[in-house]
Amino acid sequence: MDRTFSVSEALSLMPALLPRAAELVEVRAALVELQVTLADGAPSPLGGLPEVKGYQARLSELVTWFTDEGLELKGIAPLLLDFPSELGGEPVLLCWLEGEQELGWYHKLAHGFAGRRRLSQS
Repeated sequence: MDRTFSVSEALSLMPALLPRAAELVEVRAALVELQVTLADGAPSPLGGLPEVKGYQARLSELVTWFTDEGLELKGIAPLLLDFPSELGGEPVLLCWLEGEQELGWYHKLAHGFAGRRRLSQS
């Protein structure tokens, strides 16, 4: 069931991806803040254990959406997503990193994040 994206398919998914990614970043931050505060025994305006469970559930739902769409989740902090693809007949990963407003990078499978190159959108 592995999905391979054309560049245009990957780009067309971005309007749905970006708000979910932004929500994931917010939920992740709230969850960490709440967990640390509660571990220190202090009260939190974010709530208590029920809210921790709620944030964990929402984080899981968001992660599941990305994987259900066929994306590879490479990291959650920072959020790093790969779209399996092909360029010039060669398998690559179109690569999106938290904070980027568009899909503009790719790397060869063996090169990883350090081998990211700009995606020419001709």
